[in-house]
Amino acid sequence: MSATPAETRIRSEKIAIFRLLALVLVPPMEFLARFVIIDGHKLPKTGAFVLSPNHYSEIDPVVIGRVMYKLGRMPRYLTKASLFSVPVMGWFLRTSGQIPVERTGVVRGHDPIAAANTLAHAGHAVVIYPEGSLTRDPDLWPMRGKTGAVRMALLADIPLIPVAHWGTQHVMSRYGRKISLFPRKTITIKIGDPVDLSAFRGKGLDPQTLTAATTVLMTEITKLLADLRGEPIPAEIWDPSKHSQTEIGRFEQP
Repeated sequence: MSATPAETRIRSEKIAIFRLLALVLVPPMEFLARFVIIDGHKLPKTGAFVLSPNHYSEIDPVVIGRVMYKLGRMPRYLTKASLFSVPVMGWFLRTSGQIPVERTGVVRGHDPIAAANTLAHAGHAVVIYPEGSLTRDPDLWPMRGKTGAVRMALLADIPLIPVAHWGTQHVMSRYGRKISLFPRKTITIKIGDPVDLSAFRGKGLDPQTLTAATTVLMTEITKLLADLRGEPIPAEIWDPSKHSQTEIGRFEQP
């Protein structure tokens, strides 16, 4: 089915917004850091997929956006709904097709996963941080994940691509408010093969299935990060609940 004139116009507007954002954000990021991308060919060039990175710095989404743009894909994010009310930023988020989410899981009666699912079927790349917030692991390893990324990949029947990056913490530390300008840093990114979800397809989306699939995803992300860090994988994925930590707000060492 061919696109209507209105759909073509909206698509053109969103592409223009992405290019404008790239014009604003790419040069400063190139100034701050050298990006080393490993296995960039594993990022699908066409079609829909969910990209799931590790998360330990507030600047992570900009880093991932820079990488995806360099590899020829325009990222969509599940973004805190409160940011859509911020002047200028909110306009950019809306016009570039980002997806508002509340911590309660709905926005004015609209299911954000359904919205992301719609984008996925349109052939878009959707970035979902499975940890939901910055990792609580004191050594910056991925912590226990939430099920949103896996749920969407299973619902939409699209690839789930794990990715890990390392070096961002030297540009902006976890919960840091200042960007380190000098010397120029190196950020290394490694893209993995699609997560094998075949064991979970057709089984429904019950909590047990989603939790098991999410554990597989977090394990794959951790393996990628271990390769980048040149360190062994931790014995188990960090679980904040076992360390008397909340998963909302700033990190606190128990």
